[in-house]
Amino acid sequence: MASLIAREGYPFLIGSLLGAIILYAVSTTAHGYWLLIWRTLSVVIFLFALFTAYFFRDPERAVPYDDTALLAPADGTIIDIREVEEPLYLKGKVKRVSIFMSPLDVHINRAPLTGVIDFVHYHPGKFISAFKEKASLDNESILIGVKASKDAQKIAVKLIAGLIARRIVFHKKVQDILRQGERIGMIRFGSRAELFCPLSTQIRVTIGDKVTAGQSVIGIIR
Repeated sequence: MASLIAREGYPFLIGSLLGAIILYAVSTTAHGYWLLIWRTLSVVIFLFALFTAYFFRDPERAVPYDDTALLAPADGTIIDIREVEEPLYLKGKVKRVSIFMSPLDVHINRAPLTGVIDFVHYHPGKFISAFKEKASLDNESILIGVKASKDAQKIAVKLIAGLIARRIVFHKKVQDILRQGERIGMIRFGSRAELFCPLSTQIRVTIGDKVTAGQSVIGIIR
């Protein structure tokens, strides 16, 4: 069972709390204008600590295990659904579903299906706003290819850094076995996740839908 806060968040949380405490302690020795400055800074940093705890929250999820379903790899809003070429792993035309993760969404990424990691490719890139289409091609990203345990169908998940998100955390490696809905990583401070699936997949979401990682069904594999 995971903790309430993802481990990646503890350095930010502990650091900001210590900073708030130190600044408050400094303020107790100050007077007048400087007292106001130090107290204000301590409050601002304490509020950042609260935001950090909220951002890095890691709730448990009841996963609706289904060998035919592709679950959302991220919390967020569906911003694009289209057919594209995926040349690195799937090597052909596929359906792509793009999810925008705002700073208010849970940022833990989860496996869409049960299978084995067949491919991992890191692309160093830019930090364009994750809401823009160019982010899919130009931004820093990790493409994860997964081969389904049931029928060897191949799908891919791309984790994409955004304008604010500058760190993609990926906990797995090639040949690791995934269970549908399990945690695979996170992207810090707003980002984009994409699911690439066969053209025969029946997509169950539309643009504008809110989805939940490890629970919402993105599509059914045919």
